[in-house]
Amino acid sequence: GQFNLKEKLHQFIDEEIRQAQSGNKAEIILKLNNLQDKEMIDHLYRAGQAGVKIRLIVRGICSLIVGKKGLSENIEGIGIIDRYLEHSRVYYFYQGGKEHMFLSSADWMVRNLHFRIEVAFPIVKNEIKDEIMELLEIQWNDNVKARILDEQLKNNYKDPDDNPPIQSQLETYTYLKRKL
Repeated sequence: GQFNLKEKLHQFIDEEIRQAQSGNKAEIILKLNNLQDKEMIDHLYRAGQAGVKIRLIVRGICSLIVGKKGLSENIEGIGIIDRYLEHSRVYYFYQGGKEHMFLSSADWMVRNLHFRIEVAFPIVKNEIKDEIMELLEIQWNDNVKARILDEQLKNNYKDPDDNPPIQSQLETYTYLKRKL
């Protein structure tokens, strides 16, 4: 059905806030090219302050300040730029265990959420949802090309901490090749 994307996203974030305030697990994962819409960013700040665990994978513009005391301690973020241009957008909301996941054409930017017709569609099949989550985890664990989004805009590469190198684009290729 047709809906206003921004209003629906606000509802999903509000539900995570309710879950966190009730002492339940509350989690949001967003993979975007750009995060710039102030209203959405403020809503994510409120969610983080309420105890929602938020992980961001943002390739381009990120106007949200990650990991700032009193503002966004519960929000972590990385950006990955590697050989292949990644254009996928994934929205994940834990929703009390219902785990709503969407793939979308829309970044969280004013132009996308206010002035364009964009598409977001739910992933309903659990095996596809699981596969997308595994791919997001591969990206989250990248310690070769991932940069940590920070307030000072240093965006240093993630420290591999003597862990084996994980370059998410190569790992994704290997993962998909194994599945096929």
